[in-house]
Amino acid sequence: MAEFKRRRRSESGVSAGAKGVGADALQERVLSIRRTAAVMKGGRRFSFSALVVVGDGRGRVGYGYSKAKEVPQAVEKAVKIAKKNLITVPFWKKTIPHEVVAKYRASRVMLRPAVEGTGIVAGQTIRAVMSLCGYQDILTKAFGNTNPINLLKATFEAIRSLRSRQDIERLRGVRLSVAGGRA
Repeated sequence: MAEFKRRRRSESGVSAGAKGVGADALQERVLSIRRTAAVMKGGRRFSFSALVVVGDGRGRVGYGYSKAKEVPQAVEKAVKIAKKNLITVPFWKKTIPHEVVAKYRASRVMLRPAVEGTGIVAGQTIRAVMSLCGYQDILTKAFGNTNPINLLKATFEAIRSLRSRQDIERLRGVRLSVAGGRA
């Protein structure tokens, strides 16, 4: 018989096996697990959905949403989907390069750069994404619906729309001057 390793979860919700130092060392956080019931002739039949965020803490992050008959299978499928949908995010020091507002359905998210030492000021869903991206100082605000799925998608819309200084210079074909002491 094959033996299976049981993964331990730390207090932060990151699996203990995901804390390696290699290139594929992705951390995962389970944001929500939902149970739904379908009423059948013999009683209720339950199924579960899992919302998971994975990231390496160095600018790569992704999310996955999946459904299954059991919780572990739903989480496993969501992690697999999240690893396929990784995106790279830009940095400016330890924060985002500029302020951005994004919307997904009834949820709206505002991300604002913060001075060093501020930390991540965010709710549970946005905090998970920002910490797995590797941002250390950021101010956020969620408006409207705070459903974790919509909030997560709005957050990803926001970080996808971020542009670094080099991206802007390349797109415009000009050299940007230093304004406000930023280099």
